[in-house]
Amino acid sequence: MIKTSLCELLGIEFPIIQGGMAWVADASLAAAVSNGGGLGLISAMNADPDWLRKEIRKAKSLTEKPFGVNIMLMSPYANEVAQLVIDEEVQVVTTGAGNPSKYMSAWNEAGIKVIPVVPSTAIAKRVERGGAVAVIAEGCESGGHIGELTTMTLVPQVCDAVNIPVIAAGGIADGRGVAAVLMLGAVGVQVGTRFLVANECNVHQNFKNKVLQAKDIDTIATGKRLGHPVRSLKNNFSREFLKKEYDPSVTNEDLERFGGGALRLAAVEGDEKNGCFMAGQCAAMVKKEQPAAEIIREMFGEAEAILGGAGKWSK
Repeated sequence: MIKTSLCELLGIEFPIIQGGMAWVADASLAAAVSNGGGLGLISAMNADPDWLRKEIRKAKSLTEKPFGVNIMLMSPYANEVAQLVIDEEVQVVTTGAGNPSKYMSAWNEAGIKVIPVVPSTAIAKRVERGGAVAVIAEGCESGGHIGELTTMTLVPQVCDAVNIPVIAAGGIADGRGVAAVLMLGAVGVQVGTRFLVANECNVHQNFKNKVLQAKDIDTIATGKRLGHPVRSLKNNFSREFLKKEYDPSVTNEDLERFGGGALRLAAVEGDEKNGCFMAGQCAAMVKKEQPAAEIIREMFGEAEAILGGAGKWSK
């Protein structure tokens, strides 16, 4: 069995974290991943603190294993949510879409393990100085908000830049990806797209079907003009967004308005025309719906077999 320092750090069986996907990562999915031996996450997204409090307490009723909360720092409720995770004694917080520095001291004092998602070595160094216990180096192959660098290039550079554990994310959907990033220096993986089709994931079935039917070239990155590009599956919405993005007559405000609420339309309502179906470039590698625990064990069984046979390449 593959064990790394991440397992000991987080008290988990397998070195895998489930991505904090907005409108997807709820208590049901988080608890299923944690019960399966990984670290499940609840996404705080733009939700109000009352909703998040209920989800945290629901997760506690579904699992005795560790789980965490992903906080999107651009949320209008970020300050309240930052205090809520302390009050609810959440064990792990991952962060994205902003700088967590203003909250780090309070989280550290409360004993919360803080693991920011980072797109560059500079940000990785900054959060390490702030007290992060690890970082998630996320490549642009991932679904949702993305940076510039690929997982292949970002992970080893972040590993060289910091002295805390590095978790790899972006484009990882099977044991080959797990094995590859471990060889790049990572101590674990964060996986989002594959968990979209977990049996315990409550995302709309249309979303699951689009992932299962995806081909290798079926994702698109939009929003670079706005400074926060997003990767999603190609559909009417994403193609129209890209068209508007390169239309000088469309203002940034118009573009933001056009994209508002599109993720909810996809995840909750399954609107295949107007929804934004966020998924990574590995979507075409996802072949079936499975329980979350089975996904985890399958991925790490594959990785163990691959790493066990790696010696054949060197004599």
